[in-house]
Order: sequence, then C-alpha cells, then structure tokens
Amino acid sequence: MSIIQENKGWSVTFAGTGINLALGVLYTWSLYQAKIVESIETGVGGFNWDRASVGDPYAVCCLVFAFTMIIAGKCQDKFGPRITAFTGGILVGLGLLLISQSTTYLTWVIGFGVLTGAGIGFGYASATPPALKWFPGGQSGLIAGLVVAGFGLAPVYIAPLASYLVGLWGLQGTMLFFAAAFFIAVSILSRFLQNPPDGYVPEEDPGREINALKKATAKKVPEKTASQIIKTAAFWKLWGLYFIAAGAGLMVIGSVAGMAKQSMGSAAFIAVAIMAVGNASGRIIAGVVSDAVGRNMALAIFLALQSINMFLAILVVGAEGSMAFFIVLSATFIGFNYGTNLALFPTFCKSWWGMKSMGVNYGLLFTSWGVGGFVMTRVSSTLVAATDTYVWSFALAGVLLAIAAVIALRMKEPVELTASADNN
Repeated sequence: MSIIQENKGWSVTFAGTGINLALGVLYTWSLYQAKIVESIETGVGGFNWDRASVGDPYAVCCLVFAFTMIIAGKCQDKFGPRITAFTGGILVGLGLLLISQSTTYLTWVIGFGVLTGAGIGFGYASATPPALKWFPGGQSGLIAGLVVAGFGLAPVYIAPLASYLVGLWGLQGTMLFFAAAFFIAVSILSRFLQNPPDGYVPEEDPGREINALKKATAKKVPEKTASQIIKTAAFWKLWGLYFIAAGAGLMVIGSVAGMAKQSMGSAAFIAVAIMAVGNASGRIIAGVVSDAVGRNMALAIFLALQSINMFLAILVVGAEGSMAFFIVLSATFIGFNYGTNLALFPTFCKSWWGMKSMGVNYGLLFTSWGVGGFVMTRVSSTLVAATDTYVWSFALAGVLLAIAAVIALRMKEPVELTASADNN
C-alpha cells in the first residue's frame, strides 16, 4: 500500500469521526427534555405536552435512525459514502430547522424524531464502512472504535454549548444554530469520505507477523448478502445481544440529565458531558481489547461489566439525596460499557459476512439498536411513572445484560466460516 493510500485511509477515518461528532446531538436529548419538562411544569415556553410523552421524540429518533441505516447502508454500498453523508447532513439540518420554529409535540416528533433520526442514520452509515475498507482485519477494532468514538464524544462539547445557548437564545434559537452548524460541518467533511479503488487489498502493518494459515483463513470469509444473513441463527442471536446491550445504555443516556438535576441543578449538563467521555473511550478501548483477546470474549466481558454497573446504579438512584459525584460516576461507567457495543458489533458484521454488502448488512443488524432503545426507553418511562424511581429499570436491565453476557461467551462463528477454516 502506498503512502498516499495510507494517508487517505486516515483522512477517511478522521472525517468519519468528525461527522459523528456533529451527529451525536442525539446523546444530548436529556438536556432538551429537561427544558421541555420545565416548560410543561411552569407553563412558560409554550411546550403544552402530556408529561408522559416528553421522551417520544428521542425514542422515535432512535427507531428511525436504526431502520434508516438499512436504506442508508444500501445507498453507501451503491453510491458511495460522500452522497450518503451529504444526504444525512441535509436531513439533520431540516429536522433541527423544523423544531426551531415550533413547540408542538407533533412537530418535534417529525423534526427531531423522523427527519433528524433519518439524517443521523445516513451520516452514521457513511462513516465506518469506508474507513474499515482501508485497513487490514487486525486493525478493524481500533478503526471502528475511532470512527464511532466521535458520536459518543459529541456531548462533551454539545452539552455545555447547548446549555449556554439555551440560556442565551432559548431552545428554539439553539436548534436553529445547530441546524446550520451541523449541515455545514457534515457537508464539508463528506468530501473527505472515499472508498479504496477496486481490487485494493490492505497490507498488514510493517513488522507485524501473521502466519500463512491466518492469511488464508482471512481470505475465506464469505461475502454474504442481507437476504442470506437474515435466514441464519447467528444473525438473530447477534441481533438479540445488540438489542439488550444498546437498549440498556440508551435508557440511561436519555434520562441522565433528569436523574442528575435534583443533585446538580442547572449544572446537570456536566453529567451528560462526562458520561460522553466514558461513551467515547469505551468505543476505542473495546476496539483494542477486541483485537487482542477476540470479539466474543470482549463482548462477554463488557456485557458482564454493564450488568454489574446497572445493579450498582440501583444503590445510587435508590438512595435519598444521592450525591452528584456518584451519579456522574455511575453514568460514566454505564456510558463506557454502552460505547463498547458500537465498536464491537460492526467488526462482527465485517468478519462474519464480508465487506461487499457491509453497509446494508450492518444496517439490518443496527435495527436492534433502535428497537432496543425504543422498547427499553418506553419500558423505563412506564416503570418510573408507576414507581417514581429508576430502581426497577436498572434491575431489569441488569438481569437482561447478565443473560446476554453468558450467551456472548458461548456464541460460535457462523457454521460456514468454521467449515471454511477447517478445510484449509
């Protein structure tokens, strides 16, 4: 691989990271939700919503984001990452522009939930696949981790910026600013996204020893289409694990500002920003761990740790007058383990079913992320409304994650891969 090609690989990687830094506005929803709740309770600000429906734009956004990944993945495979990312920038800009002009429930569901969710799906689908294509399999975890880290890290700057702008311009003015800023950022960065030329085969890092059997086995990974993988048990097992892992994390991310508000007041955005650091670092560290010990073991470890985090969080949210420090610490660890999934599952997709149709294949797998976020968020809202505590939400998530960890540890590669390796 020439030096020019290497440089393109890294420029594609960091452009993808930058696009995700803009699209990570999803993870700051809890800040906007807190302002909407405040408006409902005080009657100031025009948000005359049903109190039980304040999380709906976020839940719909997660669902639309995930299912749009199927269409966006197909667009990425057929037309390339630049057009796909640019489409995402347009949709996100339109969605945020729409909600900047209204306080009605339906407008926010359409603007933030449908348009912004679809735009995030197009942008996210365009970022990881082209970056992975420039690098060898031994670096897949690291590269995927770097690209998706941008999405998790976004609240570090968006949360304090949004908190400042809301105080300066109000919620509508803030959304108008973000509409313009994110459209411009994604449009510019999309120009740097590029697939490698046909026939390109990435070389291993200089000095890295790989035996001939390993190389031969890597070449035997079958290229599978979406219609083929959805008929396999391996796909649905992976889908179920992603559903649990993502749903549990999104449940907490969507409510963290509300949980922190009682202890931290107007500084609750700090909990969102610090949790984002955990979220982003989890994606990078998971990629490195996965490259070192294997994907299955890495996934089982992080699912088990997340289960423990959920049970420990019960002690924090269940205590009277919980200290801000412990709320932030708990949210950070949960964010860290949630973030690991966004690095691990794309590499499962690449290594099990190949790169040719990865955009649409990962789009199908990613629907579990959206369904998990939608279902777990709604279940959590129902439990909190009925019990006035987050304890039962965390308990349910903890049990499901423990079961998922055991399944991940025992999970096997698809039969055709094992057979392929055995025949060499």
